[in-house]
Amino acid sequence: MLSGADRAASLAGDPRFFLRAGPHTLAAVVDAAGAQAPPRRLMLHRIAPLATATEEDVTFCLNSRKNLAALQATKAAAVIVHPDMQDKVPGTAVAIVAADPLVAWAKVAALFHPLPPVKAGIHPSAVVAASARIDPTAEVGPLAVIGENVVIGARVRIGPLAVIGDGVVLGRDVRVGPHASVTHALVGDRVYVYPGARIGQDGFGFAITPEGFHTVPQLGRVIIGNDVEIGANVTIDRGAIEDTVIGDGTRIDNLVQIAHNVRIGRACVIVAQVGISGSTVLEDQVIVAGQAGLIGHLHIGTGVRIGAQAGVMADVPARTEVIGSPAQPVKAFFKEIAAIRRWVRDGGVRSAPSGKSNPDSD
Repeated sequence: MLSGADRAASLAGDPRFFLRAGPHTLAAVVDAAGAQAPPRRLMLHRIAPLATATEEDVTFCLNSRKNLAALQATKAAAVIVHPDMQDKVPGTAVAIVAADPLVAWAKVAALFHPLPPVKAGIHPSAVVAASARIDPTAEVGPLAVIGENVVIGARVRIGPLAVIGDGVVLGRDVRVGPHASVTHALVGDRVYVYPGARIGQDGFGFAITPEGFHTVPQLGRVIIGNDVEIGANVTIDRGAIEDTVIGDGTRIDNLVQIAHNVRIGRACVIVAQVGISGSTVLEDQVIVAGQAGLIGHLHIGTGVRIGAQAGVMADVPARTEVIGSPAQPVKAFFKEIAAIRRWVRDGGVRSAPSGKSNPDSD
């Protein structure tokens, strides 16, 4: 059961779950943030939210007026802020000034809560093929399964009950979470596969015959670039003949489905519950918001933004924002909404004048 203290506290980085480092000097925190602050002899012990920070904590404030009251009331020892908010920091706190407070905060949070180090070695309960090549600095967790001819790079962590199929290559500093499976895949460096993800299974491919469905062999691979994050319970099908490709730096949220032969470019963002049908191509820096669906064989241009729950049924040119189902440019979508609202406000379809018959009723 939760104690009263557990219920009342708003503790960032609970030590039961997160590795903690520090305290750190103000200078060390400023250096980590890549920011500026007046020199002061000050030790900072923790990170904390604006509202609950104490005189030993560092916090941050986004450049938004809605956060102004919380900023002015904070008890924090130091606050990371945008230059525009510097003069709003209370006199009891040091202003750590950064052009992008969120990026600075991410770096400071990593300073206080670094990732747990990899514990090199193979757990006795893991099942590892004799032909697998595992770097001696890698960690293979309990009951994990490593297939034939697998190559695992330096400082990789394979979580409990994860399965790495025959022939898979994992680059350096890869993390594969518990219960995830990776087959038919070549994976780059610093890739994070979250728990329960499924990568490299058969794509949804079949021919329709008079006797029923005939499965088409799925003979491609999944190619994943560097610095990719693949969220919990994501499914990425391998290609049918061509490869399914995920570009460098792309972030995929939880519960996303990516079908066979899909090609996703660099630094794309795919939000939860998105479905991308087979052979669709997303160029670089595309953002797809939650629950959007894309039919197959589309081409989505560089920098496109697709709104939540959009149904994309046609190619989208570069730098376009679309929304709705069927998806269309944002301005056109809201013009239609405005027209419908006017129509409803004006009473919709008017009935025929009194005493005259309605010709449509004949």
